[in-house]
Amino acid sequence: MDKSNQYKIFNDPVHGFISVPKGIILRLIDHHYVQRLRRIRQLGLGYLVFPAAEHSRFSHAMGAMELGQRVLKNLIEKDTTISDAELTGTLIAILLHDVGHGPLSHTLEHTLIKDFKHEMMSLQIMQELNKEFDGELDTAIQIFTNQYPKKFLHQLISSQLDMDRLDYLKRDSFFTGVSEGSVGINRILKTMRVFKGNVVIEKKGIYAVENYILSRRLMYMQVYLHKTVLSADTLLRKIFERAQFLINSGEPINIPSESLTFFLKKKPSSRKTITKKVMQNYMALDDHDVFICIKKWSVDRDPILNDLSNRFLNRHLFRTHFATRNERHLLMEELIRKTKLLLNKKGFPSDDHSASFYYESNESFSEAYKYENESIWILNDDSQAIEFSKAADTKHIIALTQPVVKPYLVHLKEITL
Repeated sequence: MDKSNQYKIFNDPVHGFISVPKGIILRLIDHHYVQRLRRIRQLGLGYLVFPAAEHSRFSHAMGAMELGQRVLKNLIEKDTTISDAELTGTLIAILLHDVGHGPLSHTLEHTLIKDFKHEMMSLQIMQELNKEFDGELDTAIQIFTNQYPKKFLHQLISSQLDMDRLDYLKRDSFFTGVSEGSVGINRILKTMRVFKGNVVIEKKGIYAVENYILSRRLMYMQVYLHKTVLSADTLLRKIFERAQFLINSGEPINIPSESLTFFLKKKPSSRKTITKKVMQNYMALDDHDVFICIKKWSVDRDPILNDLSNRFLNRHLFRTHFATRNERHLLMEELIRKTKLLLNKKGFPSDDHSASFYYESNESFSEAYKYENESIWILNDDSQAIEFSKAADTKHIIALTQPVVKPYLVHLKEITL
């Protein structure tokens, strides 16, 4: 029998050929909920800093699933019992783990829906798909929510060393050209095994894990929390805050996206539940909704919305100024005063509220390795699992367990602090 007819091949620049088994997984890939991920950038506004970072959430989902296939095959070869249903369920859970992302990934995650995390929407979508596919996602949902007896399957989806992180570090490194983020994925996958019901790393994989943790720290510093990315994220949120203010004030505003109109006018919350109406409108959103609105708002009669939108379209971004918490507090009064003076000089509204759309005080947060509660475990020669920071030879791993918090101010480039 020709096995090639049982698979569909996708060519991926990061992992090479991805073989997708025909059946439920391929039907899910073809579903419009998953195809929507092609229209959502993986790195949000990262393309404004790294010109080639145009890759999508779809390519990431496919890449993570491919890594899932590789590690599951490896675990089976090491005599771990994994049934066909468990294998399929795990791959589905990995494929759909990010299906709940909104436009530009994380950038607007807390702007459109209050009390919201994209994982909540991912689960809601999986449950909706399960109805559509007559219960074929039962096992995947149990694994995704960590309700399945074999806990190691959930750890492949969500842990300190899951397929999601392994793919996005390698993929984002590739498309940004930041070589420091390149991770020895195959070494890590090959040294994974199940020990007492949990995923552990064989001792020979310890240096690959060390490189992975260091790469994660460097990618956060150089890519995810790049100062220009922070300023672009701030500008986009300020645009939506201004649009929201105009709507609340009863001012006429043209919103060419029906789904964005719903979120800006209804201001839904997910504190209790995500309603079907919220989910339907959310799944109709992608990056294009945001961009078409900003293009329309760039000619809006409101001077602030007009100005902010043109700044975004033409990449006239704000500046990010890192400072200590004490310095930031001391600089705020001067920043507000200078912002109001500059806006007034340019003929813009310069009251306190209007000026607030041109600056922000915030903090970036990164954590390369969180060893409490969800550690990486190394299997030593005595068949004992040791937490990674204690098993590693180098002491700098302990330093990498400490979160890095960097206070910053975002403001107009014309202002010096």
